[in-house]
Amino acid sequence: MTRRPRVPELAGEMLAEFAGTMILILFGVGVVAQVVASDGTLGDHDSIAWAWGIGVTLGVYVSARMSGGHINPAVTLALAVFKGFPWRKVVPFWFAQWLGAFVAALIVRWDYTEVLHKFDPDLTIKSQFVFSTLPGNGALPIHTWGAFRDQVIGTAILLFVVLALTDLRNAPPLANLGPFIIGLLVVGIGMAWGTDAGYAINPARDLGPRLAQYLTGYSTAWRDQYGDLYFWVPIVGPFIGGVLGAGLYLLLVGRNIPEEEEGPGGLKPEPEYDVP
Repeated sequence: MTRRPRVPELAGEMLAEFAGTMILILFGVGVVAQVVASDGTLGDHDSIAWAWGIGVTLGVYVSARMSGGHINPAVTLALAVFKGFPWRKVVPFWFAQWLGAFVAALIVRWDYTEVLHKFDPDLTIKSQFVFSTLPGNGALPIHTWGAFRDQVIGTAILLFVVLALTDLRNAPPLANLGPFIIGLLVVGIGMAWGTDAGYAINPARDLGPRLAQYLTGYSTAWRDQYGDLYFWVPIVGPFIGGVLGAGLYLLLVGRNIPEEEEGPGGLKPEPEYDVP
């Protein structure tokens, strides 16, 4: 039986990033649509946080073998800055991630059409944050710069811990559990840092669905509840925060990890003995 020829390497990686990001958004935006459109009768903030974490875990598992499972432009940028990821692949990865998020959001928008229109017939701010984030989740007294600050901090936490979990010189999760632990990390960020800006912490997660909702009837998609142009905040903030968090990990931990012949804290490991 002859094997079908595979696509070129970069194209295969882009397809993996597209698929992984699509899975992330299907779970993430899907759960927000379910909670919002049901007016809280089919879930709450905790179910949103858990579904986003599950989406991250499954999205990384889908794409990790082919592309490394970035599924986030801020991750791709940070890895290019600090970990030697090829710069020539950065923009193609971003495109694949944004496209995957866009297609997934269109699927959610289509499937939830009836309930969204019943909940919010005029497609206003009331249901806008199903697809894209808003300062204070559209209800609390947070404005542009407060949300920007939040996105920098939240994404810095994400990349700091992601680099710790994937650093083979550290103590990474074994038995291919890395994506599962990263999913738990996103659950934790959602539960602890979801107030000020809805923890987008991923430019593709926000821009792709925002474009999808604009094209399907949300005329205010690019602005927040105050009428201010807001779409740039969950793009620029995560890019800055991701580079900051990755750099801090390398500064505080990564560069100080002992050589292999040393144990924790710089101690020499005990000699190994053969069991008779």
